[in-house]
Amino acid sequence: MNPKKIQIKKYFNLVFLIMAALSIYILAEPSVGVMQDSTARLKEDNKKRITVVIDPGHGGFDPGKVGLNDSLEKDINLSISLKLKTILEQNDINVIMTREEDKGLYSESDSSKKAADLRNRVEIINNSDAVVAVSIHQNSFGQESIKGAQVFYYSNSEEGKEFAELMQEQLKKSLNDGNKRLAKSNSNYYMLKKSNRPLIIIECGFLSNYTEAALLLDETYQEKLAWSIHLGILSYINQSTKDAPH
Repeated sequence: MNPKKIQIKKYFNLVFLIMAALSIYILAEPSVGVMQDSTARLKEDNKKRITVVIDPGHGGFDPGKVGLNDSLEKDINLSISLKLKTILEQNDINVIMTREEDKGLYSESDSSKKAADLRNRVEIINNSDAVVAVSIHQNSFGQESIKGAQVFYYSNSEEGKEFAELMQEQLKKSLNDGNKRLAKSNSNYYMLKKSNRPLIIIECGFLSNYTEAALLLDETYQEKLAWSIHLGILSYINQSTKDAPH
C-alpha cells in the first residue's frame, strides 16, 4: 500500500479516537454533576428530617440522686448527654438539648420549680419535630448490690415500648456487664405521660452501687454509654423507617 495512504489512515484513526473519548467525557460529565447534587440534597433532607431531643435530667437546684461517692446525678446526666450529642451530630442528626449547662428549666418566680422544670422539658419535646426523645438519668436503691442500666417507657405508647426494648438490648450488648434487666413500662412519670413523641427514660446505672457509681464518673465509661445509646437510637430510627408504609 502507498506509504502516504497509510499515514493518512493513521491520522484519521487517531482523530476518531480523540473525538470518541471527548464525546464520552462530555456525555458522562453532566451525570456526575447530577449524582453529586442528588447526594448533597439527600444529606440535607436527612439532616432536616431526623431530629432527636436529649434531656439531661435534673439540674440547677435539683441534684437528682447523690452517689455513695458523693457524685451528683445532674452532673453525670449532663456529661453523658453532651457526649451523646457529639456522636449523633457526627451522624448528621440534628440534636435539641433541653439543657446544656447546670441549670434547671424554671424561673426564680415559679412557685413550684420542679413542676415548672418538667413542664418546660415536655414543651421542648412536644414543640420539636423530633423522631424520638431520650431522658438521661441515674438510679438508686436501698440495697447496694443492685446495679444495671434500665430503660422506661410510657405504658400506653407502642412506639415507646419498641424504642425502649431496642435500647435495653443495645445497652446489654454494648456494656456486656451481665445485666438481665428488661425495658419497663410506667404510667405515672409526668414526662412519659405528657410527651407526644416516643420518649424513653434511660437509667444508666445505680449510684447506690459503689462499683457502678465509680464507673459512671469515668469519662471512658461515659463515652461507652453514649455510644451505646446512639446505637440504640439509630437502630430504632432504621427500624421505624423500614416499617413505615411507602
